[in-house]
Amino acid sequence: MRGIAGVGLCVLSVTLSLSPLAAQAPTATAQTKLVIKVPEPDSELYIEGRPTKTTGVNREFETPNLEAGKTYEYDFKVSWRPNNYTVLTRTRSVQFQAGDSITVDLTKDVGTEKAIIRYVPTPNDIVDKMIALAKLKKDDVTFELGCGDARISVAAVKAGAKKAVGIDLDPERIEEAKATVKAAGVTDRVEIRKGDALDVKDLSEASVVFLYMGNEFNALVRPTLWKQLQPGSRVVSHRFTMGDWKPDQTIKVTGEDGDQYELHIWTVTDAVKKMGK
Repeated sequence: MRGIAGVGLCVLSVTLSLSPLAAQAPTATAQTKLVIKVPEPDSELYIEGRPTKTTGVNREFETPNLEAGKTYEYDFKVSWRPNNYTVLTRTRSVQFQAGDSITVDLTKDVGTEKAIIRYVPTPNDIVDKMIALAKLKKDDVTFELGCGDARISVAAVKAGAKKAVGIDLDPERIEEAKATVKAAGVTDRVEIRKGDALDVKDLSEASVVFLYMGNEFNALVRPTLWKQLQPGSRVVSHRFTMGDWKPDQTIKVTGEDGDQYELHIWTVTDAVKKMGK
């Protein structure tokens, strides 16, 4: 049985009536002290799927009495908001022996981080600027990660791309995207997928990737771009950058709404590919 003090787990105790001949010595037990490091003081922490109520970047718990010498495994999940449009989650499973004192560091990503981004559509006139910046050719295949209503994917094939793929995790956005594609009459050239934009297995098919997801998402997807995209592929992002991977070009444009917008483009090179290994 797994449990954690302060998390509200229920421990079921069963008493057996044993004859004196069958009686055995009680099993030795021990508690384990857990120190858990989280990214932000107000991060939401779950242990074994149960929410905890403490705050701060270092949190301490003790397990219930566990069978001494036995190995246990606990699952940890932390969720936090680096800004008002992004929710990040990170998970970890840790094995320990009863009686140990362990530290679980959830401040570092080990490949389990996920991101949920609040949908904000790119204005159509800025979409046109992104398409122009990409310099699409007839053989280009574009992927739009976090496609929303798929307006960029539709614009890409209308500008001459051979095929566009839009990927989004939100079922509502998927329905909007399919409706956009159907209304534009390009269902034969635009594929809409429901899925995690951080877990695309065939990104190597893309020659252009379009993004408007956030700096945090870009940092998470960057290793995948480096690993999967072929040399010569381009990445175009509305507003958000790629950390120390400097764009080939940044342009500032004034939208029809009077607001200022920044657009960035990167080209994958052989040197970039080596960084992804």
